[in-house]
Amino acid sequence: MDSVNSNDAAAGAPLTAARYRECLAADAARLRAVAADQLAAPVPSCPDWSVDDLVRHVAQVYLHKVAAMRQGAQPANWPPDLDAEPTLALFDRSFAELSAEFDRRSPTDPTWTFYPDDQTVAFWLRRMAQETAIHRTDAELAAGAVTPIPDDLALDGVDEVLRVMLTWGTNAFPDDPDTAALLRAGDGRTVCLDAGAARFAVRVTAAGIELTPGGAGEVTVRADPPTMLRWLWNRAPADAAAIDGDRAPVDHLRRLLADATL
Repeated sequence: MDSVNSNDAAAGAPLTAARYRECLAADAARLRAVAADQLAAPVPSCPDWSVDDLVRHVAQVYLHKVAAMRQGAQPANWPPDLDAEPTLALFDRSFAELSAEFDRRSPTDPTWTFYPDDQTVAFWLRRMAQETAIHRTDAELAAGAVTPIPDDLALDGVDEVLRVMLTWGTNAFPDDPDTAALLRAGDGRTVCLDAGAARFAVRVTAAGIELTPGGAGEVTVRADPPTMLRWLWNRAPADAAAIDGDRAPVDHLRRLLADATL
């Protein structure tokens, strides 16, 4: 159960399946504990959402992945009507179903995912661990008590959000009007994102996103891994990371990240 898909390995240094499961379980438990007394609270990082909306969203995401693995295809007629189920009971059921589905599958088993380069269960192991870490942070922001994401998961998340969400997610849909407008607004300067043990250079042109692992740039953004991950997902203020150089390409990159991580 600890092997990972070779496509994931090519994308960086993924964690073991056991570590993803450990992080997923810990963050799901923390999300539920924080949410239990905060369901009516607004979520500052997700405008127009309450914590109740957040928890129901995560539960629905879990059930969507269960359906994807069971069907081996993108779930049709989604989402189901879950309105009658109490929020915390729905979350408990969805997490139990997701855990059971991972228990009965190997990371190398084929399944449908939205990412063409990795159509295996390993993709969902990683994605659900990262999804839960970010939304656990959302619940903590609502409660005013944010705790760090572990460094190993955060470094893996930096890799994922830049490779999958930003680069693939932007370049795969060049005809989207909003995306095309954001790309045209890029000035071609390269931003280096330095999280210590991981560094990436990002260049925005009208033709798309260019991502270079280990690269340098005209502007450098520096932060520790947990802060960098939250900064990339717009769960940290723009000034949470140190910026060496002109802020203009950095601010533009943040707008692209916000578009890519909706």
